[in-house]
Amino acid sequence: MVSQKIGAWVARLGWVWVDGQVAQISRRPGASTVFLTLRDPSADLSLTVTTNRDVLDLGAPELREGARVVLHAKPEFYAARGTLSLRADEIRQVGLGELLARLEKLKKLLAAEGLFDRARKRRPPFLPQRIGLITGRASAAERDVLTNARRRWPAVEFRTVNVAVQGPAAVPQIVDALKALDADPSIDVIILARGGGGIEDLLPFSDEALCRAVFACRTPVVSAIGHETDAPLVDYVADVRASTPTDAAKRVVPDLAEEVHLIKQARHRLHRAVHNLVDRESHRIDALRSRPVLARPQVMLEQRAAEVVALRQRAGRCLDHRLAAAGEDLRHTVARLRALSPAATLDRGYAIVQRADGHVVRAATEVASGDPLRVRLAEGELSATVDT
Repeated sequence: MVSQKIGAWVARLGWVWVDGQVAQISRRPGASTVFLTLRDPSADLSLTVTTNRDVLDLGAPELREGARVVLHAKPEFYAARGTLSLRADEIRQVGLGELLARLEKLKKLLAAEGLFDRARKRRPPFLPQRIGLITGRASAAERDVLTNARRRWPAVEFRTVNVAVQGPAAVPQIVDALKALDADPSIDVIILARGGGGIEDLLPFSDEALCRAVFACRTPVVSAIGHETDAPLVDYVADVRASTPTDAAKRVVPDLAEEVHLIKQARHRLHRAVHNLVDRESHRIDALRSRPVLARPQVMLEQRAAEVVALRQRAGRCLDHRLAAAGEDLRHTVARLRALSPAATLDRGYAIVQRADGHVVRAATEVASGDPLRVRLAEGELSATVDT
């Protein structure tokens, strides 16, 4: 019942135009019916197409496996087997010009989404411990990458995944290989390599699904597809674009001989710099040692000792001069004091008359008759009474 309803719904779809890649062509001798397996280039999906031999010879007489076609077909559902197929009444092989136009349109779409943005591109490590290689089995590209990489750095390790590099099975196998290598934590960089070929041969490497798979990789991806003039879309998405598989090997691993040479040069420059530094400091030390202060260190002490002695002598002379001046001033002051002292006057024969209250009598009117007086002489004193 379900199969009948599905068949009835598919029958109502009518005729449609389908674009795809021919994965297989089956022409039976003497039979008028030709069977094609049509694959979606962007998804792991395929359908069986039946058509008349005359339709195929008229629309695509040189049709080969891997070619892109556009066909006018009606979907049919076989309830007994539960399969969906297409019955075509017109087949057109997509020409090179149309393919290039489609690739240019896809290129603009991917660029607008940021898949070609330089800011997101990662630089592979200087010396990867293990390299993932996706290439055809026993291909010249595989030989070139392995030979040149090991010639440059003999210790480099590879994990090689052989896939189909053209035809309808190429994209699914390459995408699966990318996912497997990207999930391997020991892989530091992935190389996607293929030798030269025509535009149609390189079409899998311009597939949208492959470009998005490369963009989604967390591990840096190096694209080495075809020759230098070939530019599939995966070259723009990859982190590094190598012109050839040989160039990819040179970009991924350093040259051991060159690195050894660079180390020798660096060591030579370092040795020369250290030698120059030591030589310059030796001359500087010799110049310092040749100075008198270092040649005869006691000279500095002798100079300072002489300066101390001179300062002490100068201080002594200054102190003696000041003491002598102060003594002379003191003698002059004593002489003046002595000259002005009352005792000196008394020594000359004078006397000081004082009343009983100690007041010095300077005039006769200051005393009265009978007042007691005290007379001070140079030596001793006398008591007297006013008589008049």
